Amino acid sequence: MDAFYASIEQRDNPEYRGKPLAVGYGGKRGVVAAASYEARRYGVHSAMASVVALRKCPSLIFVLPRFDVYKTVSAQIMNIFREYTSKVEPLSLDEAFLDVTENEKHIKSATLIAQEIKQKIFHQTRLTASAGVSYNKFLAKIASDLQKPNGLSVITPDQAELFLENLEVEKFFGVGKVTAQRMHQLNIRTGGDLKKFSEYDLAHHFGKSGLMYYNFVRGIDDREVESEHVRKSLGAEETFSDDLHEMVDLLAALDEIALEVNRRAEKRKFYAKTITLKIKYSDFDIITRSKTVGQYLRTYDQLFDLGKELLLQVEDIDTRGVRLLGLTLKNPDISSDASLPVQLSFNFIE
Repeated sequence: MDAFYASIEQRDNPEYRGKPLAVGYGGKRGVVAAASYEARRYGVHSAMASVVALRKCPSLIFVLPRFDVYKTVSAQIMNIFREYTSKVEPLSLDEAFLDVTENEKHIKSATLIAQEIKQKIFHQTRLTASAGVSYNKFLAKIASDLQKPNGLSVITPDQAELFLENLEVEKFFGVGKVTAQRMHQLNIRTGGDLKKFSEYDLAHHFGKSGLMYYNFVRGIDDREVESEHVRKSLGAEETFSDDLHEMVDLLAALDEIALEVNRRAEKRKFYAKTITLKIKYSDFDIITRSKTVGQYLRTYDQLFDLGKELLLQVEDIDTRGVRLLGLTLKNPDISSDASLPVQLSFNFIE
């Protein structure tokens, strides 16, 4: 979907249309959850600190998120997807892959299916969506981002090689800022540069990810669209309005976080053996501490006690200050009911 949260707010509130808008909290500790395209022209984007966003765009309008509304719209769009195929793989709240090789409508062209779905989404929700059509997930994902908003891009098998050779490495799946910097140090700036490296060399520099890059730049991606997922982690975190320096304050916060994690785990029947403590300092540096136990964690007391044990191992809290604290459960019982919630937006696979 195109600027999903922000587009819903502009749809439902005519006074926001055509204006730079951000969904999130506009206070000093706030973060932008979504930005309208008008706001993006100023350099505002999701995950940006609200104070930074306001410096870039002083006229930016902040609205608090309405997740219940977003989930309702998500369900509408997911129902449209299922009219065409049961093979829908969510990526996030506003994005998913669809495999329409065999589809309920018996339409032979994935491009025609994409056009139909875009029209249905707009007719039913008054929102626009962008789609990418290709023969595998990697290329479909790239194609979906080429002509936002309200775009439709197709990368055919005979176009893929040249397209990938000219593509900036930052746009390859799995290449973040740190990896891109390492690639630049090796004079890798485009897919063509990446293609000059052997499989061995890429594995040497980037580990298992190097093997993935080797295949991707050649248009190879054998991953299937998976319509069912098992949740691998569950957690909660809190960003504080003021940095915390005292252990007593952090333990009080940990108590609330452990209660929330336990509530979510009970609701989803999610039981796991590993707990991870996350700390973000006032300078935005992040550390984690983990512990794995021999039994599944099922109670608040277990979560809090292990979280406290990990927290007390951190020695520099009083001097650095803590901006965020979080707890995450991992290594779950695979027999538990831990499926992911319904999500949306779409890419297409021919």
